[in-house]
Amino acid sequence: MKTEPKRKAQRPRARGKSTRHPAHTASGAAGGKASAAGKSRASATVPEPTEAERAIQLEAAALTGGIAADDYLKDWLAWCATIAGEPGKQASLAQSALAKAADTWKFVSSAAMGGPLPPQAAALGFTDPSWNVWPFNVFAHTYSNWATWVQDAVALGAQRSAAAAAIGTGASEPEAAQAARRLARLRFATQLLLDAASPANFLHMNPELVRKTVDESGENLVRGLKLWLEDAQGLLGRKRPAGNERFRVGRDVAVTSGKVVFRNRLIELLQYSPQTDTVHAEPILITPAWIMKYYILDLSPRNSLVRYLVEQGHTVFMISWKNPTGEERELGLDDYVSLGFEAALDTVNRIVPGRKVHAVGYCIGGTLLSIAAALLAGKGDQRLASVTLLAALTDFSEPGELSVFITPAQLAMLEALMHKAGVLESERMAGAFAMLRSRDLLWKPAVDTYLRGERAQPNDLMAWNADGTRMPWRMHNEYLNRLYLKNELAAGQFTVRGRPISLADLQVPMFVVGTETDHVAPWRAVYKARSLTRSADFTFLLTSGGHNAGIVSGPSHPKRRHRMLTWPNATDALSAEEWLKAVPLRPDSWWPAWQEWLVKHSSGRERARPVAGAEAATGAELQDAPGTYVFG
Repeated sequence: MKTEPKRKAQRPRARGKSTRHPAHTASGAAGGKASAAGKSRASATVPEPTEAERAIQLEAAALTGGIAADDYLKDWLAWCATIAGEPGKQASLAQSALAKAADTWKFVSSAAMGGPLPPQAAALGFTDPSWNVWPFNVFAHTYSNWATWVQDAVALGAQRSAAAAAIGTGASEPEAAQAARRLARLRFATQLLLDAASPANFLHMNPELVRKTVDESGENLVRGLKLWLEDAQGLLGRKRPAGNERFRVGRDVAVTSGKVVFRNRLIELLQYSPQTDTVHAEPILITPAWIMKYYILDLSPRNSLVRYLVEQGHTVFMISWKNPTGEERELGLDDYVSLGFEAALDTVNRIVPGRKVHAVGYCIGGTLLSIAAALLAGKGDQRLASVTLLAALTDFSEPGELSVFITPAQLAMLEALMHKAGVLESERMAGAFAMLRSRDLLWKPAVDTYLRGERAQPNDLMAWNADGTRMPWRMHNEYLNRLYLKNELAAGQFTVRGRPISLADLQVPMFVVGTETDHVAPWRAVYKARSLTRSADFTFLLTSGGHNAGIVSGPSHPKRRHRMLTWPNATDALSAEEWLKAVPLRPDSWWPAWQEWLVKHSSGRERARPVAGAEAATGAELQDAPGTYVFG
């Protein structure tokens, strides 16, 4: 159903002119020059630090675990300056502290009688009835009051005066934006402290752990010690977390039948076997994120997006990225365009000649797709039938919770770490994401495993999440600096092989998906693709769930819901909040709605072609999916 909003609004356009330039050589030839081009352009765009500067950063990283401590020091000094310079805030904090202390002592006086915890304690994880028993209710209530006061104090101090504005980062930024960034970092650091100090993490302060230890005569602690030793050995041996062996790639996940039809030094291209006698004429080319393995889109048969698409009669191609080592350190964003998307598109065109291609990109793969699609559009290349972006950013001005890691000081330290190894190790990236949800992703699993003696059984999504990948030094440095820090793509300043591109050149039909609780690509930031492109057939869909689970929903999901609106022109627009209020909620998974959209943008059906027919077109020695790169 297409719905046209009644109101019209002026829509901002990407800044900078769109430059049309002659078609470049085939990606195979261009790929050989891509690294050199990437080096010269990246060097001009992102000045590289000296070896002495990198050495200093490495020494600092060794002391702080890779965290740029000076960012937080400046934020703390700004907080102190605000509090010191405003007696009214000092009085407010003192009054609040006294009120919290009085409330705590009042509760202590009645706690021995089994006084119930206040509702706010449940939000901190104290939900079991045993937390209402003395002395554990005292522990929980005291912690709750302390945590609330600390959070309020951080927020109050971050609202700094003009006199304190010179202290901190980015003094040239507008005060409101600067304060928001500082508050986000302070809240992040404070939450790490609060999560670590929770009484739920300590054996003698957690009534559930005390009861379990007594009931089992300490056997849970013995099991926990064995599990800790098992994990320590696995960490030293760089093995995947225990339990994930239940989901072996090619046996339990990534099992959709197909062949590797193309390979270069960066990608393998998989073509999946048709499951129907006839197929929709236009093939689908999926560009997944290279931050993780591609098979998040081909997990178990029940929630494999690839399997669903081929069962619906689509010809599906998937890029499988190589897991780089230090030898690939010089691969840059230009290489990911040339050796990645362009090489894959050229291969699809050879295998399915005379047909346009539905291009799909997920997460960082969607960002790459938007860059490549804008490049094609700027040259007048019309090989794309449509563009679908799944939880992908094109405007990085609001990167959500990841903003705490996006500062010049933090990126300089990260660059030094990557430069030494040639890559960013997957463990470091996983650790950063875990810190954003430390209570759920660090402390609770640790307590359950090592104190309860119970290891959670992973599902297919958890097993995939543990199968991390590395990032080449040059690419990741460019990605963080040019997109996250400078936001070149949205500003119309991004270049590919030295040529400027503009998202405003994108006029093909677009289907953009955001997820409600995404902390990697917040849906309001994903929604900004509407104002950056000129598609006269633009659909935005918002689904429940997070960055991964919201996309991998399966064709039917009782807990999923979504909203969808299509604009039949390039001029109408709504703000994100207006869109949310105007679009009705629909039950179940978003997959069928997207599949119907793909069918409407296809030109009919034709007889399915066997994958083996690709060999003559590509000259490749066919190998069964999932190929070899996925095991790297």
